[in-house]
Amino acid sequence: MSLGLGFFGTGALAQQTHCRLALLLALDVSSSVDDSEYRLQKEGLAGALRDPDVRRAILEGGGTVALSAYEWSGRNQSQLVMDWVMLSDEASIDAAVVRLLSAPRSYNRYPTAMGYALGFGAGILETAPVCERRVIDVSGDGITNDGFRPQQAYTHFPFEGVTVNGLAVMGSDPRVVEYFEGEVRHGPGAFVEIAAGYEDFLRAMTRKLFRELNDMMVGELVPMPALPGPVETELR
Repeated sequence: MSLGLGFFGTGALAQQTHCRLALLLALDVSSSVDDSEYRLQKEGLAGALRDPDVRRAILEGGGTVALSAYEWSGRNQSQLVMDWVMLSDEASIDAAVVRLLSAPRSYNRYPTAMGYALGFGAGILETAPVCERRVIDVSGDGITNDGFRPQQAYTHFPFEGVTVNGLAVMGSDPRVVEYFEGEVRHGPGAFVEIAAGYEDFLRAMTRKLFRELNDMMVGELVPMPALPGPVETELR
């Protein structure tokens, strides 16, 4: 599906240069996320993609990055908001930021069906270009309260070789961090980043993208941006 200049169908993407990462962003639009929190989430993601360290990680990492994004909430309320785009230069990143910011909120009255959302994400990954790594980046402020759990999604949908990292947003549900650590993170090198509310989303997402783009593992001596706040948890 074409979504404007700089956005290509899967066939065209496959003909591009070596892709090191297919990164799929999953944004929470369930009923626990009010309009101001949704705005902070979208603006935080855009700000993270504008960050100089993140941009260098995208453009100087030894291969291109494919990016896509969807919003999720209830069982049947997952919506693709940006089809796959190759981030090959500053202009393509800028175009992705504009597309993400301009997309209207898809839903706002539905529960948290994270298992269904992950199954939807697995389907989007099936349409991605061929890349060395495939990662779903799930943001959320609550736990599953409708439908099956993430672990069931990992069993019944094509998640072989896929990493799922979490961004747990504190404030709505006191169980969210434990849930993301125990139920959501999945696959090689998976981790959970923590945001202390949606006001902290920009910092947390910037840190999370930097790490995903650099494929950083425990103990690596790769410098991360000097960003204060909660530290992510590792998959052990």
